[in-house]
Amino acid sequence: MALKGQVALVTGASRGIGRGIALQLGEAGATVYVTGRSEQAKASTPNFELPSLEQTAREVTARGGNGIAVHCDHSNPHDIEELFARIRTEQHGQLDILVNNAYAAVTAIQSSAGKKFYETDPNTTWDVVNNVGLKNHYLCTVYGARLMVPRGSGLIVMISSFGGMNYLFNVAYGIGKAACDRLAADAAMELADQKVTSVSLWPGAVKTEIIQKTVLRQDSTSNLKALFEHGESTEYVGKAIVALASDPNHFDKTGRILTTEGLAKEYKFVERDGSTPSSDPAIQAIRDKYLEHLNAIRAPKIQAVLRGGGPALAVPGRSGDSSVFFARLLRRRENGGGVDETVAPTYPASSYPTFIGEKIAWVDEMRKTGRLWRPVFSSRPRARTKPSSP
Repeated sequence: MALKGQVALVTGASRGIGRGIALQLGEAGATVYVTGRSEQAKASTPNFELPSLEQTAREVTARGGNGIAVHCDHSNPHDIEELFARIRTEQHGQLDILVNNAYAAVTAIQSSAGKKFYETDPNTTWDVVNNVGLKNHYLCTVYGARLMVPRGSGLIVMISSFGGMNYLFNVAYGIGKAACDRLAADAAMELADQKVTSVSLWPGAVKTEIIQKTVLRQDSTSNLKALFEHGESTEYVGKAIVALASDPNHFDKTGRILTTEGLAKEYKFVERDGSTPSSDPAIQAIRDKYLEHLNAIRAPKIQAVLRGGGPALAVPGRSGDSSVFFARLLRRRENGGGVDETVAPTYPASSYPTFIGEKIAWVDEMRKTGRLWRPVFSSRPRARTKPSSP
């Protein structure tokens, strides 16, 4: 078991993506704390006969891990602080993996569909979408880092979405997802010296329990239904995190936005039935290019070169692979060297603003022309693929 002996926390794990992540972490042998609201607090949420937090914890244990259920209201800062205090006490200060997944706005987003941002109550909308979905992630990241930094290791994952790239659902949603991506990048900057990895993860369309009981039961041929029919299972997202956590070099990815599709290609994992979810090629191409630019701008190791007075700035994307670039750059920095000029063509440090300007200009052009969002609503995804029979 790849993660035996490791301690993980998955917030919002009663069902959906959080549950899938927790189950896969358990299957890999980890001790997994799973959080969710009490049954009384969830009384106003349609349950559709959904699994409970305790069921998730029991299944984590059944799969070979150690599941620990903790009722936690992630809109309450006191509950969050108590959660991490409990982990500190019970695990003697050990926390290896933190997955910030809790989200409380699904029902609110559905109920406000079709309304402009100025047609809803601004305080209610903002708080429902971005209290648990953003502020809570920040608080958990702070408390999680306090456990990881003294140990000099750890992995923090923000579950985000391509709503951080282009318009999706509503204004508050997009702001929150973009902020989660920025939280991962900026936390990575301040955690780099302690070798704690911080990343954001974009799943594809995920067939959660609610999606299966609502969208996929619709008698329609809508783009939305087609999008989810060929989407990812919740445990596919879990496989992505297990693969990342099992990689001894995951720190090379710190500060970046990752995708489940990208990690699947890198680590060679598939769904339980052997299939591989696949997004629309047009969406995939634009998304990957966007992330290439954004990750290059935010990557903390590039800025570390500038702060450390390196002679030049190697530019990922000009040639070679950016992950190789970052890995070699980090090793050279640790050994007291400058930039590895054999990895990619270099810019003098003085022309770094030109490099940034090129990236920003591309993103701006994509947004002005609408190319960042139109394919999401106008294209049908490709069917998932299965390996051919031997």
